[in-house]
Amino acid sequence: MISAAKHAAVIAFSVPGRRRPISSLSTPNSAVVSPLNAYFNASLSLHKPLYISAVAKPPAGRPILRCQAYEADRSEIFEFKEDTPAAAEAARKMKIGVYFATWWALNVVFNIYNKKVLNAFPYPWFTSTLSLAAGSLIMLVSWAARVVEPPQTDPDFWKALLPVAVAHTIGHVAATVSMSKVAVSFTHIIKSGEPAFSVLVSRFLLGETFPLPVYLSLLPIIGGCALAAVTELNFNMTGFMGAMISNLAFVFRNIFSKKGMKGKSVGGMNYYACLSILSLLILTPFAIAVEGPQMWAAGWQQALSQIGPQFIWWVAAQSVFYHLYNQVSYMSLDEISPLTFSIGNTMKRISVIVSSIIIFHTPVQPVNALGAAIAILGTFLYSQAKQ
Repeated sequence: MISAAKHAAVIAFSVPGRRRPISSLSTPNSAVVSPLNAYFNASLSLHKPLYISAVAKPPAGRPILRCQAYEADRSEIFEFKEDTPAAAEAARKMKIGVYFATWWALNVVFNIYNKKVLNAFPYPWFTSTLSLAAGSLIMLVSWAARVVEPPQTDPDFWKALLPVAVAHTIGHVAATVSMSKVAVSFTHIIKSGEPAFSVLVSRFLLGETFPLPVYLSLLPIIGGCALAAVTELNFNMTGFMGAMISNLAFVFRNIFSKKGMKGKSVGGMNYYACLSILSLLILTPFAIAVEGPQMWAAGWQQALSQIGPQFIWWVAAQSVFYHLYNQVSYMSLDEISPLTFSIGNTMKRISVIVSSIIIFHTPVQPVNALGAAIAILGTFLYSQAKQ
């Protein structure tokens, strides 16, 4: 039912099938156009609501909105409601919830396939390169096909992105090396200590100070990670150091990103795409130097002979899902605060740790699980104290 019009314009209604249209009604802001007005102007029945069937945009320079309308054959009511702040907020929360659920699910799937690939093909440098290559290819095709609008960048943007890409590359490779040596759950338990690195680097290198609760929240993080490391049944120093280096690298990535990318108008999806492309260019020569095509070819043939053709699917899945989960996480940063993102990241680690333990039947001692729980609790307390 036509109930209101909030346009400072002339609204002209015409009814198909009648000899004359409803008279034009001049409506100032917030005026109400009711069926009663229509009745007196065109002798329409009050018992039959009037519905809009088409809307024509006004010609340039003419403030006229032309609507085609008709009378219903039976009494039905259609209400045109404006979005309320409560409805908009509910839609925003639902959107954030979808982002988080997608982020966590994609991350869990990536970690599962990544570990399967590394168990059969222990070449983390090549695996890391494939992950970045898949994401770069996806975005280049998306830009070429105009599925995603290409970002407007300049040399200053790429110059500012370079240190971010270097830190991202180091963190990505170090985490992959860690997961090639130890259980997925152990890598993520150690990576939950990233806030401790963030505070220490910010305090001693950047001179930033934090409230006392922030420093106190580091105690359970450090203590929990230490307890989990000491009681880990399949402890490996390379795997432990890989997770620690990854923490430090990602802290610097965040610092460089905040300082260098300030004021750069590139959305989360395109920002991560540019980061992937630049990281791929940085990583490729190092991957060739450390491992090399000969090792990759021999390892690939061995993995195919042991696993079969499904190994190719594992590689493709871990590469694509790595890009997708990171892309969604960067997109969510456009919608939420850093605090909310930090809490979501903590919950993500819990989902990865629990799912990997279940899927890979990772043996966990009670004291090891306690250490993990303490570290994750400390991460949550840190995010609250940082607020």
